[in-house]
Amino acid sequence: MTVRIKFRKFGVLKFIGHLDVMRYFQKAIRRAGIDVKYSMGFSPHQLMSFAAPLGVGLLSDGEYFDLEVNSLTSSEDMKKRLNECMVEGIEILSVKLLDEKAGNAMASVQAASYTVRFYEEKLPVFSLEDAVKRLMDKDKIPVVKTTKKSTVEMDLREGIYELSADDDKKEVTMLVNASSSGNIKPNFVIKELYHEMGEVLGDFDIIITRNETYTGTLNNFVPLDFEATLF
Repeated sequence: MTVRIKFRKFGVLKFIGHLDVMRYFQKAIRRAGIDVKYSMGFSPHQLMSFAAPLGVGLLSDGEYFDLEVNSLTSSEDMKKRLNECMVEGIEILSVKLLDEKAGNAMASVQAASYTVRFYEEKLPVFSLEDAVKRLMDKDKIPVVKTTKKSTVEMDLREGIYELSADDDKKEVTMLVNASSSGNIKPNFVIKELYHEMGEVLGDFDIIITRNETYTGTLNNFVPLDFEATLF
C-alpha cells in the first residue's frame, strides 16, 4: 500500500536542502512508529518517492512524497503521529491512500504555483503589473538554462501558464511547468520581468513560496493528492 503525504516547509528550514529533508523524514518515520516497507537486499531502505524537489531558500505549502507501508491505521492517526515527530519548520498537512494504478509522486508532477514577494528594502522601482503585461504579450521569451550537464536555450513563454502581479501587495503569482522535461524556476520568470523593465534582480531580493504542486493536463491541473483518499 502507498500513502501520499503532503507537508509544508517554512521558517529557517527553507535553508535545508532536499537530500537532508529526505534523511530527516526517514528518521521521523521510524520515530513515529509507521509500519514502513523496506527494499530488499544488503542495504535496505525505506520505499519513498518525493515529488518535485524544492530549491534551497524556498518556502512551500504544497510538498508531497509517497511512502510504501505494510499496514495502515487511519489518515488522522498517521498525520498526528508524524506531526508529533516534526521539528519547527515542517508540518504534515494530510495523509491519503493512493490507488494501486496511480503513478509515483515524481512522475506525476506537471505544474506548480508560486507566490513571489520582495524584502522591504528590495522593493522594485517599477510597476510589476506593467512588467507582467509586457512579458506575457510576447510570443517567445528565449533564455539560456544551465544545468550540471549542459547549457540549452529554451522558450520560457511556453512554460508560463499563468502570471499576474499586484502592485499594492508588491507580489507576483504564477503557474508554471514543473515537469521533469520543462521545469521552470520562478526566479527565472522574475529575472525576465526585471530585464523587461531595464532592471537587474539581486540574488537575495525575493521570497519565493510554492503554493501547490499539480498533476493533470493543461487547463485541467489538480493538486497531487486530488485522487488520493482519506482512510
